Amino acid sequence: MTTLPEAKLFIDGQLRDAAGGRTYDVISPWTGEPVGKAADATAGDVEAAIAAARRAFDETDWSTNREKRLALVRKYRELFEAARPRLAELAIHEAGAAMGAIDKAHVALALQGWDDYLEVFDRVQWEKDYGNKFGYGYESHRIAVYEPVGVVAAITPWNVPLYVNIGKVVAALLAGCTVILKPAPDTPGAGAIFGELAREAGFPDGVINVVFGQNPAEAGEMLVKDPRVDLVSFTGSTAVGKRIMEQGAPTLKRVFLELGGKSAKIVLDDAPNFAMDVLTTMLIFHAGQGCAVQSRLLVPESRYEEARAILKQGYEGLGDNWGDPANPAHLMGPVINKRQMERVLGYIQIGQDEGATLLYGGRARPDKGSGYFVEPTVFVDVRNDMRIAQEEIFGPVLVVIPYKDDEDAIRIANESAYGLSGGVSGSFDRAMKIARRIRTGSVGVNNGMCIAGDIPFGGYKASGIGREWGVEGIEEFLETKMIAYPAGA
Repeated sequence: MTTLPEAKLFIDGQLRDAAGGRTYDVISPWTGEPVGKAADATAGDVEAAIAAARRAFDETDWSTNREKRLALVRKYRELFEAARPRLAELAIHEAGAAMGAIDKAHVALALQGWDDYLEVFDRVQWEKDYGNKFGYGYESHRIAVYEPVGVVAAITPWNVPLYVNIGKVVAALLAGCTVILKPAPDTPGAGAIFGELAREAGFPDGVINVVFGQNPAEAGEMLVKDPRVDLVSFTGSTAVGKRIMEQGAPTLKRVFLELGGKSAKIVLDDAPNFAMDVLTTMLIFHAGQGCAVQSRLLVPESRYEEARAILKQGYEGLGDNWGDPANPAHLMGPVINKRQMERVLGYIQIGQDEGATLLYGGRARPDKGSGYFVEPTVFVDVRNDMRIAQEEIFGPVLVVIPYKDDEDAIRIANESAYGLSGGVSGSFDRAMKIARRIRTGSVGVNNGMCIAGDIPFGGYKASGIGREWGVEGIEEFLETKMIAYPAGA
């Protein structure tokens, strides 16, 4: 397979090796073998990145010159467009994306999200007039001004790295913040390219910095604890999100957390396309490695056997049409690494031990290659209190749960620690009533597209704090300052 260019750090406007020349191997999920090398940042490298970002925010006009930063972000976007083939290679060889996924979330939709940010930028409110108010014996006029929060640490995952990196970095830059991007150890190149192209675009030194290392926690913990970092934007597991809140508390820094999910898709008995609504929940895209995937399928008891037969036929029809890195029609490849493969297989065993029925799949597939392949898997006869129904597996494992009536479906959907996404399919008025009662951040009614770059995305409960994308995604990086002065001044 392709050998990727070495991923280098980007600190204070310079592409550089880690101190002492430390590197680590980048492992291909397809083969389990090295596919490139990456700089292995030291504490000193992270310190230099923080200092550079702080200096760029405090001592340059980046935070106040909106025209300048908009022009640079547009130029940056053009450079990423020209780099599409490179972005595709990184997604395939670092993240294990199948070729059919490149024109979706991995590259095409990620860049579309960037365009959406540019499109909504004119709607960001930078000042608001609160009018006059009499008090203390005189009248004052009040205005709010919205200013960038400062230095942002963007800590991102390995599943769809370009998409998440854009979601954080571009929004923070447009808001006027300086950024330290810390990508996951598995996908350093998808972060390193932000440094390479930032230098080509001509960003002021220190506005964008990129650090990564083999230790998944070392650089991130430094960023979270450092008082010079004003905001942490993190996408990843709920457990790590809780740790970030804890570690950020002593400096009272703002945190944006986009965390785990166990989203429910409710198919009603009057769904006009019942079979299609059931089939489209087959958890195949990128091996189910997505926080917002609908991994719990809720179907009415009256049509449960029908849904079971539809799924069995669908998975059998898919067969081995997945896991080929050269096939542009395939949407599913391996999971990211050996640890994740063992985690997914462990949950499959838990499901069987809990008494769920394994309808299809459930095995590792070494015949697909020497990488980390787990076949598409579906469990039926699942209760919502089972671990496979409550815990985020982050793999190609769908669980199917029966419900008695609409109230029961709502109860099951809401009986979860998470609340990130979901769906309801059925007659419109009925589906809308149910959608309004599900405690989750986004709901697609009759397969409406509830996740896109021009609208806010985030979760309830253990699925996170704050919103990414859309105008709200840019506003996450702003502070509110009230100014009052004597009326008539």
